[in-house]
Amino acid sequence: MNATETTRPAAFAAPMAGTPLLEAVDVTKSFTQDGTPTQALKGVSLSVAPGEFVSIVGRSGSGKSTFLSVLSTLLRPDSGQLTYNGQDLTRATEAEVNALRHGDFAVIFQFHYLLPYLTALENTLLPFMRGLRPVSGAQRRRALECLERVGLADKGHRLPGQLSGGEQQRVAIARALVKDARVLFADEPTGSLDSATGATVMELLSQIHKDGLSVVMVTHNEQYASLSDRVVRMTDGLMA
Repeated sequence: MNATETTRPAAFAAPMAGTPLLEAVDVTKSFTQDGTPTQALKGVSLSVAPGEFVSIVGRSGSGKSTFLSVLSTLLRPDSGQLTYNGQDLTRATEAEVNALRHGDFAVIFQFHYLLPYLTALENTLLPFMRGLRPVSGAQRRRALECLERVGLADKGHRLPGQLSGGEQQRVAIARALVKDARVLFADEPTGSLDSATGATVMELLSQIHKDGLSVVMVTHNEQYASLSDRVVRMTDGLMA
């Protein structure tokens, strides 16, 4: 195992030929607020092939971000099935799901969620900072490579407050790339950026996808969605 690899459950260790990399079947999810239940997902299905870039498009409140949270295992579905590499995640233990999320999955959000007291390099290294284990030289080199990949090789020493919004989002992308994930989930990654900066971030995501990473992105921007391999649409908790 090299410095950038993480321990993965054996069931998730290698892609299986002929099976979708990620698949959701009839997934439902409800929330209760002020005693009133709301069904955000009403039986949603999606299959993602290895190396595919899929965009999920829909208006605010359509359920697309909730669906992305289920796909990325940040939320457990109420019913339905979610499989990764042919393995049923709805039956996986919490430890297995956590290991998968730490190893194979990476998520970036509309807001970067950088720690303000850590430098860009230290924020990029966060996926390696588990427990009391120190960061290795190889992991540090990997983080520097990822910062270079997103065009921030000369700004690793800066705090988030010393970076522009677009630069902060690129640090978040570097942080997602540093652990060598297989699937990148992006929830409105350009939503808080101006059009020029958003286009730069989308160009970076497109290049990452061309290098072989599977990408599932939620967006309301039709132009950005058109850069993906496939666009699916959601309305009122269902695929349109």
